[in-house]
Amino acid sequence: MLYRFNRQTKIIAPLFVLILIALSGCSGTASSSTSAAPTLEPTLTSIHTSAPSLTSTSIPTATLTPTRTLTPTVTRTPTITPTPTITPTPTIDFPDVSVLMQANCRYGPGTAYLYSHGLYEGGQAEVHGRNYSGSWLWIQPDDLDRHCWVAASVVEVSGNIKSVNFVQSRLPKASLYGPPEEVGAKRKGEQVKVFWESVWMTEDDFRGYLIEATICQGGQLLSVAVHTDGTSYEFTDEGGCSGESGGLLYVVEKHGYVDPVTIPWP
Repeated sequence: MLYRFNRQTKIIAPLFVLILIALSGCSGTASSSTSAAPTLEPTLTSIHTSAPSLTSTSIPTATLTPTRTLTPTVTRTPTITPTPTITPTPTIDFPDVSVLMQANCRYGPGTAYLYSHGLYEGGQAEVHGRNYSGSWLWIQPDDLDRHCWVAASVVEVSGNIKSVNFVQSRLPKASLYGPPEEVGAKRKGEQVKVFWESVWMTEDDFRGYLIEATICQGGQLLSVAVHTDGTSYEFTDEGGCSGESGGLLYVVEKHGYVDPVTIPWP
């Protein structure tokens, strides 16, 4: 409060001066014996008004911890794989056969083919195929792990033969000998003669020759299979069929069939 101190001092000092003048006047008329009044000198006392000490109070600074922004975890919607619809395979009720007498089951539909398996009276089998006419059946006997052909005349059938498909089975392949050479054919009217050169085989292996032919008879194409031990065979092949006649020639040995030669049918 330094400002207040200076102002009071300026007011008080003149008052003391006036008082001193008045006292001096009075002393001139008074008795000389009166002692002179003491001189009053004003003592100026410095009035110090201490300015309040301002203590700065530290304002705490708040430390703001940023709030973490959580990135939401995206849960992927699983892709639903459709369950495949299973179409049940229909169970085919194949015809059954019971063997009436001892018979041979062969590699093809006819007596021209090699023996494959022996059948005995009372034996059971399932029919899985047939030739066109149904005169030969492609069966799997209960005691055999493969198929063979049996004549329909030596078995009793339980079921519908027409419910099974036509079958062209594979012949067992043999490679010990080669195919016949100089294979040819000549026509004379409705007669076609097929011929070839013989193939040497041991007596034990020799099983002759097989011809699978398609011929025209009665206005229809027929599939026939013939066996011969010679080097020629003659067919009756009429005209008037919509398809073509032809044939294949096989060398036969006891293990199977050599790759066939196509007959140049006239």
